Amino acid sequence: MKTLSILGSTGSIGTNALDVIDRHRSLFAVVGLAAHRNIALLKEQIERFHPTVVAVADEERAVSLEDMLGGPERPAVLFGSEGYREIASLESVDMVLSAMSGAAGLLPTIAALESGKDVALANKETLVMAGDKVLALAESKGARVLPVDSEHNAIFQCLEGHSRGNVSKLILTASGGPFLYRDAGDLVSVTPKDALKHPNWEMGSKITIDSATMMNKGLEIIEAMRLFSIGADRIEVVVHPESIVHSVVAYCDGSHLAQLGIPDMRIPIAYALAYPERITLSLQELDLFAVGRLTFLPPDLDKFPCLRIARSAAERGGTAPAVLNAANEIAVEAFLGGRIGFMDIAKIVEETLCLHEIRKSPAIDQVIEADAWARAKAAELASSPLAGAASPK
Repeated sequence: MKTLSILGSTGSIGTNALDVIDRHRSLFAVVGLAAHRNIALLKEQIERFHPTVVAVADEERAVSLEDMLGGPERPAVLFGSEGYREIASLESVDMVLSAMSGAAGLLPTIAALESGKDVALANKETLVMAGDKVLALAESKGARVLPVDSEHNAIFQCLEGHSRGNVSKLILTASGGPFLYRDAGDLVSVTPKDALKHPNWEMGSKITIDSATMMNKGLEIIEAMRLFSIGADRIEVVVHPESIVHSVVAYCDGSHLAQLGIPDMRIPIAYALAYPERITLSLQELDLFAVGRLTFLPPDLDKFPCLRIARSAAERGGTAPAVLNAANEIAVEAFLGGRIGFMDIAKIVEETLCLHEIRKSPAIDQVIEADAWARAKAAELASSPLAGAASPK
């Protein structure tokens, strides 16, 4: 039996993972759960899966959760960044599912790897911010990093049994989000409610907005660079509205291997948790006759400038990807809060990058420092009219 800690148990990935685990109680046991603010759902998860330790965002919520649980057999309740790191490094845990949203997942993921745990990684920001350092740490500890993102999980599957030296390029597929067929001029007036209506996937609000701007695909380019040791110039993005082909590996002999499936995150989650085995999920079967047609389109960089901005950050390297990610998190938060418009997200991210002085080969503390700087700068830009374009430093 594989013992697990889940970081981000009340989010979209966490709840889907617990559904997979519930279907296979003989294979998995939950030892630790970490959530942010949703202690009501965490209470339900505790009562269902009986972890020994849990963690929440702050002491106030920890006290509230303890009061809600009661009884002598309740788990130990931790809180804050120390609590998250402890959940990630529990001695009795075999694997950690890192599914916390945003940059908050970096340090707990590092804690898991420092403890020699295998990590099923859904937190793409960890690799965007400090991928080289994180993967080097994993190698030094003999730990595996298994991708959960549907695109990278698909590539991982398509690489199995093949030499990476024979890879010609990687093709990441993108749904195009809710605005694929909208004119660029129309996007100025879209609301958060409009942007949260993803046509295919059920995800958390932040990643759904990233899908609408296509920033998610830019972050995934950086993630793929790290995971698969390949340059950005050999990673292509193709818009695929049906979300059936989850990504493709092109080989030097002209062969293209693709992974197909219905758009359901339980499939890549199950593959990462059970790897190298496959486990039954009893989900809806992929019916290619019902799908009828698979469509592939080039991304419109005028309509989705975040993809261009992310590629630029990937090419510049150093602390640029961390700044990209941090500025985007702040801008998305401002958009969801109604403080900026949809197209302002890209403007704020680009302006923040232009104002940043990049550090090459940064240590983890320098990455965290760049992250904090970018958040402050992006928040400043989000609260005032954007200045004219600055020159990249």
